[in-house]
Amino acid sequence: MQEHVNDPYVQLARKEGWRSRAAFKLMEIDDKDKLLKRGAVVVDLGAAPGGWSQVAARQVGGGQAGGGLVLALDLLEMPPLPGVQFIQGDFREDATLAQLEKILGERQVGLVLSDMAPNMSGVPLVDQARVMHLAELGLEFCRAHLKADGAFLVKVFQGTDYEAFLRAMRATFKTVAVRKPDASRDRSAELYLLGRMLR
Repeated sequence: MQEHVNDPYVQLARKEGWRSRAAFKLMEIDDKDKLLKRGAVVVDLGAAPGGWSQVAARQVGGGQAGGGLVLALDLLEMPPLPGVQFIQGDFREDATLAQLEKILGERQVGLVLSDMAPNMSGVPLVDQARVMHLAELGLEFCRAHLKADGAFLVKVFQGTDYEAFLRAMRATFKTVAVRKPDASRDRSAELYLLGRMLR
């Protein structure tokens, strides 16, 4: 708790009005990789509390004339955000996917974001397996909904299953890069994988 309160990114997020410190991770990756383009359609899986959706909406012009669309999904409630359409539900369920597809209409998804983490048990092997399962579901979603030149940014943890998931990413995308933003805590095993251009 003490670490969280004293965290410079937590303090900066409060000061600048971001929903979470995670906003800085996406901003840093976007500065390097130019993922968020005005007019793009972005799907944010596991979006609550909304830090990534907030950044995405600002960059793509969500809710503005000629702007893009940010669709956020989460099991948890998320207070409304300007320029973001939110669906509360489990994206593994057909009803949630049907809702998402209805909003998308004919539009294809240009970027899928997944900063999802399960409720942590504190048992590393269990937590690793849960995180990788969510990452795999995100990858499946991309295969079904992402346009050919789209991108997928997903949080993973180094450990068992990491290499297997990396292979699956490389089998799906033409390029796969590893990102560890400064806003990630040093002691955290989290990494972000960025896949671009579907094979």
